[in-house]
Amino acid sequence: MGQTLFDKVWDKHVLTGKEGEPQLLYIDLHLIHEVTSPQAFEGLRLQNRQLRRPDLTFATLDHNVPTIDIFNIKDEIANKQITTLQKNAKDFGVHIFDMGSDEQGIVHMVGPETGLTQPGKTIVCGDSHTATHGAFGAIAFGIGTSEVEHVFATQTLWQTKPKNLKIDINGTLPSGVYAKDIILYLISKYGVDFGTGYALEFTGETIKSLSMEARMTICNMAIEGGAKYGLMQPDDITFEYVKGRPYAQNFENSIDDWRTLYTDNDAHFDKVIELDVSNLEPQVTWGTNPEMGVGFDTPFPEIKNINDERAYQYMGLSPGQKAEDIDLGYVFLGSCTNARLSDLIEASKIVKGKQVHPKITAIVVPGSRTVKKEAEAMGLDTIFKEAGFEWREPGCSMCLGMNPDQVPEGVHCASTSNRNFEGRQGKGARTHLVSPAMAAAAAINGKFVDVRKVVV
Repeated sequence: MGQTLFDKVWDKHVLTGKEGEPQLLYIDLHLIHEVTSPQAFEGLRLQNRQLRRPDLTFATLDHNVPTIDIFNIKDEIANKQITTLQKNAKDFGVHIFDMGSDEQGIVHMVGPETGLTQPGKTIVCGDSHTATHGAFGAIAFGIGTSEVEHVFATQTLWQTKPKNLKIDINGTLPSGVYAKDIILYLISKYGVDFGTGYALEFTGETIKSLSMEARMTICNMAIEGGAKYGLMQPDDITFEYVKGRPYAQNFENSIDDWRTLYTDNDAHFDKVIELDVSNLEPQVTWGTNPEMGVGFDTPFPEIKNINDERAYQYMGLSPGQKAEDIDLGYVFLGSCTNARLSDLIEASKIVKGKQVHPKITAIVVPGSRTVKKEAEAMGLDTIFKEAGFEWREPGCSMCLGMNPDQVPEGVHCASTSNRNFEGRQGKGARTHLVSPAMAAAAAINGKFVDVRKVVV
């Protein structure tokens, strides 16, 4: 029997252990940031250990970074975490994409942009959205602090191999519908745990037609469907993206191996989901997890359980309402899900020559210094600023309430991020997950509108 893409990459990295039991995997790339690494570094110090492979460990600063004045960190805990990572990187010989540097940005942006993320690698990070890198045909997953320390010390990790789930996506996306809508729809239909215990491989003609940036958006949210892993077959689009990037010097010697990374025709999947996106609507979440979402024209559902009841109460909404009825106050364009250059380009098309609605506070946070500079070279910053958006420095920003960028209590925010949990964007914040185009159109109109009628 043939192998899946996941099987091939996994088996190449097993050092010991039987299938069905925990196996020891070699880790090719360890990405770290300021929030989940301090205790792991301290563990090394306490045991008088060095980093096993500092050359395979790369650090960036993202979660706590202020996006207005990046060097004015007022929060003591945030400042402590940032300065601690800077010291740890120096002490242990780790390359850091430091504050204000050309490569600094959200960890899941920095890896692909620098060429560190490549097909066939095993990639870990103390961050749940590490599956983003799986868009390159890598096995990439988030780990906890104790596991971070294990990788520091050994460059290996014990893991139990998951089952395989194929998500076969076909059809042509309607105008105004995007990769973000695909993954939001899948989670709303199948739930926040449909991927638990599986590695998700996204296949089909729709996936093949997507840019690398759109593919990363889908893999980024695999965790929101309960899966640690989400990956896609690398192809010419992948290779063209990687080619020429600073850490991809071995490109020509690697590409032949990368072309072997595909699922064999006779490979077995434990489960298969099929989706035709031809009639997919723009998606909007109404509740307090990514499963609680609907198409733009669909009324919010009836209360089925106590979780629905609590979500409606927290969000200040009711069954039967629609997305256009939400009283928006904030719009956030950013996060490791949707703060790439293509996202900002798409949003700028909608914003250009218009004005942000008077009741809306709208901010744009490029996901990395690279994206910020590229966007500014194209004049996108001018388009957003002239429309009334705030144009910020790169970082995780309003995706989560760990920095000064927070949504006020009780205020509804159209957000291009990945989670709408209670308090995720600030105490009492009410988050609605959407595509960048939907967020941009909402900023101009002061409410959610059908972006299919805006994008032509």
